[in-house]
Amino acid sequence: VWIPDCVEVWRVAEITRSYKEGDAILHLRLEDGSALAYPIEFQLPPLCNPDYLSDADDLVALSYLHEPAVLHSLRRRFLEANAIYTYCGIILVAINPYKPLPIYEEEVIYAYSGREVGDMDPHIFALAEEAYKQMVRFGKNQSLIISGESGAGKTVSAKYAMRYFTTVGGCLGDSSMEGKVLASSPVMEAFGNAKTTRNDNSSRFGKYIEIGFSEAHVTGATIKTYLLEKSRVTFQAKVERNYHIFYQLCASAALPELQGLGLRGAEAFHYTCQGQCTAAQRTDDAADLESTRHAFSVLGVPEADQLELFSILAAILHLGNIAVRGRDRRSVPLQPADEALGLFCALLGIEASQVMRWLCHRKLVTAGETYLKPLSRQQALNSRDALAKHMYGQVFRWMVSRVNRALRSLESHRTSIGILDIYGFEMFDLNSFEQFCINYANEKLQQLFNLHVFKLEQEEYVTEEIPWVFVDFCDNQPCIELIEGQLGILNLLNEECKMPQGSDGSWAQKLYQTHLGSSHFQKPKRPTDAFIVCHFAGQGGKAVEYQCDGFVEKNRDAVPEELVGLLRASKSALLAELFLEEGDGPMSLQSRRSSGPRMAGRPSRRSMPSSQKSKKSISSQFKASLNRLMEMLGSTTPHYVRCIKPNDGKKPFVFDSRRAVEQLRACGVLETIRISASGYPSRWTYQEFLERYRALVSREELMGTHEKQICSLALERLLQDPRKYQCGKSKVFFRAGQVAYLEELRYQRLRAACTLLQRHLRGWLARRRFGRARAAAVCLQRHARGMLARRSARMLRRTRAAVVLQKTLRMVLARRSYLCMRQAVITIQAFARGMFARHLYQQV
Repeated sequence: VWIPDCVEVWRVAEITRSYKEGDAILHLRLEDGSALAYPIEFQLPPLCNPDYLSDADDLVALSYLHEPAVLHSLRRRFLEANAIYTYCGIILVAINPYKPLPIYEEEVIYAYSGREVGDMDPHIFALAEEAYKQMVRFGKNQSLIISGESGAGKTVSAKYAMRYFTTVGGCLGDSSMEGKVLASSPVMEAFGNAKTTRNDNSSRFGKYIEIGFSEAHVTGATIKTYLLEKSRVTFQAKVERNYHIFYQLCASAALPELQGLGLRGAEAFHYTCQGQCTAAQRTDDAADLESTRHAFSVLGVPEADQLELFSILAAILHLGNIAVRGRDRRSVPLQPADEALGLFCALLGIEASQVMRWLCHRKLVTAGETYLKPLSRQQALNSRDALAKHMYGQVFRWMVSRVNRALRSLESHRTSIGILDIYGFEMFDLNSFEQFCINYANEKLQQLFNLHVFKLEQEEYVTEEIPWVFVDFCDNQPCIELIEGQLGILNLLNEECKMPQGSDGSWAQKLYQTHLGSSHFQKPKRPTDAFIVCHFAGQGGKAVEYQCDGFVEKNRDAVPEELVGLLRASKSALLAELFLEEGDGPMSLQSRRSSGPRMAGRPSRRSMPSSQKSKKSISSQFKASLNRLMEMLGSTTPHYVRCIKPNDGKKPFVFDSRRAVEQLRACGVLETIRISASGYPSRWTYQEFLERYRALVSREELMGTHEKQICSLALERLLQDPRKYQCGKSKVFFRAGQVAYLEELRYQRLRAACTLLQRHLRGWLARRRFGRARAAAVCLQRHARGMLARRSARMLRRTRAAVVLQKTLRMVLARRSYLCMRQAVITIQAFARGMFARHLYQQV
């Protein structure tokens, strides 16, 4: 079972005593061997999955679908197998390894090309191939929706997806289109990415890249951007940086072509030194500028336009160094000798006197009278910063338009694949207007995601003819209504912006009066102008508190029209193009270039105050663009990539369970698991079922004619309760936990079979061992007996030989003794007879 843990979120434990319904304590043994008496308060702890399923590459295949099982599978795959991609139904979960991996080479791209999902390991290329294949087969537009926290790897995933499409799809007609599509990335990153506390290359805007195809070949692309964080141009928190392009220019100030821009080190400019981090680790700003300029050249931006653009960016840096001194809450007119002011005006080709005038004064028009109102020092600084943000916003818009112009194809595309690289749900200690808009966008995307998930689930049940009533899901429409409804937060904010004396405090009071009764809206206990929104993505106590300070000003996005008029009258053709108004066309711009600058300080009819032009607020523009995005995504077949940040220290292959589970809860992965678990989460084709559980099928059941019939008969005997499974046309569907039960049955059957095999094998081995020992003993005995017999025979032969020798020797000795004795007797007889004969003779 899994039990909650304050460090690892969930810990595994083993039940040591049988549990009976009604017991108040569960006796467990932890991994370290220690015993634990776990109190059962409301429900039993979740069960672990079998080891066979614990490292599945698709989380929906898990028998027990719950948070600890998902977290354990991801952690095990990430740390043990170094697998950063895992499927979760229609979602591809991507964990940032913070380390380059050799899994994105061109040969890997071609290895995934033409393959079905599931044939190979989970990969961003597999999801891209699925989108490309569906587009080619069915002729329907596709989209890849990539989301996640800052630093989770969204931009990298988007770049690899773009690379896959341009490599596999090729390019029709224009052979350089592939290079242009890939070159758009470094340009967009230079102007739209910055270092934050969580990520050294954080995208501070959302982008939707639509790649057009004709006859399965890339014909062009279009980039649409959402909510650039312009406030970063004038302010950065500690350890953060401004946009990369400013530091690239400062690091390359010694280049001959940049000598006249008055650039110095980044620490010399107010707009680049506030974060006290002018250099980022593993970043070479000078080399990055070369990459940016090369990308501009690939996109067809001339060198002259690049240098003119750099001069405008340098002017923004000098604008931040213009000092505004104050006396008695009023600003003192700027000094003509101010070096930063002189450089700013010289680079933009405008009059310094007019800039000095309109930075410290505001023109008020009443009925028949016009007069100048001096500004306080803070108001003058706000006016200066508003101009800088507006200028950079126009630069960014122009840059995107030039990229789109380079990627545009003369041939209209038939189908397209969109890649949405957008900010994920954000919650910091201090949350402002940008975080509110980001989380609002995530609410809309989450709603689209929910509807799509339920639609796919329902379609599969209908296709397989499974009788089942779909469960209700937690709809976040009330939260969206709170934000964008008739009297919603955005509506009240826009109304407050229209008020001459509108302020953040009065807007906060209106919010309290209108929405305190809403279940998704709360007022903080602290006496401060703030409000709390209970977001759908923040379920489980993750409500977000927003500080009202700055909402009204950021939503107005007001910039003094007199200063904008000065910029329109600039001698710089590019600057005039940046501030080209609606209604102006190329001809009017050309005539403006030829006629020279207007008289500074005399705005044209088109330079009327913004209040007369009914300019839309930032929230209104964002809401409209977001609705268009939702319509566009709704007309496509979406494919989801959820990027997970494994730790905050950017350490390679380190998995922080607490950080990971926070993101899983916020990005909808666990909601997908909950939706799947409410129905029939485990789905096996009949062939897969028979391959895995053939050991549980009896011989009589195998006599069936079809795989479906065999599986149906086996499941009817094994599970007995028909509510625990359903047999579809091509698949068998299981309720949560039934696959684990079948695994247990399979384990028991295989264990019994293994015991039987072991018994017979051990008997056969014992008999064979005995036979070999007996044969060896007989052989030894035979050889021993032969040796003894031979030894006995040898002894007998030796004994017989000895007797013969003894007999012969005794005979020889006896004969020799006899002959000696006979000879002696004969000799004695001879001498005696001779003596007797002589005696007789003598006598005779």
